Amino acid sequence: MAVLSSTAHLGTRRYPKILYVLAPLAALVLQAWLPRLVGQYAWFDIPLVITVYFALGRRSPIEGTFMGAAMGVFEDALTHRPIGINGVAKTVVGFLAASVGVRIAVENQTIRLILNFLLSLLSSAIVVFVHRYLLGLDLQWHWFTELYSAIGNTLVAMVLFPVLDRLQARD
Repeated sequence: MAVLSSTAHLGTRRYPKILYVLAPLAALVLQAWLPRLVGQYAWFDIPLVITVYFALGRRSPIEGTFMGAAMGVFEDALTHRPIGINGVAKTVVGFLAASVGVRIAVENQTIRLILNFLLSLLSSAIVVFVHRYLLGLDLQWHWFTELYSAIGNTLVAMVLFPVLDRLQARD
C-alpha cells in the first residue's frame, strides 16, 4: 500500500490562507485585463497556471478539482464563451495536476514547468473538444496558437512559481 501513503514522505505545501483568495483573484483580474492591452498576442492563461501550481503543491485531487472548476467558471464569466467550457478544462487539469503531485515529487522546477506545458496543451484540447463536439459550435482554432499559448503559460509559470514558493508558510 505504498502508493496510497505516498504523500506521507512528500508533504503538502501550506500557504497563508489569504493567498488562497488573493492569488486566484489576481489571476482572474489579470486574465481579464491584460489581453485588452496586448490584443491578439495574449498567449497565456494565468488562472490555469495558478490552478496547476496549487494543485501540484497541495497534492489533493479533490482540492485541485474544486480549484480548477472555480477558476474555470469564473474565467468563463469574464469571457464571451459559454459558461462551463473553461470550467470543464480546468477541472480536469486541476485533478490531473494534483494526481501527478501525489505520485511524483514535484519540487523540481523543471518538472513543474514541463507539467504546466503539457497540462496547458491538454486544457486547450479539452476546450476544443467541448466547443466543437459537445456543443457543436464553430471555433477558430490553430495548433500553433495553442502551442504558443502553452509556451506563454510556461513562461508565466517560470516567473510565478518561484514567487509563490517564497510565500509558502514555514514551520
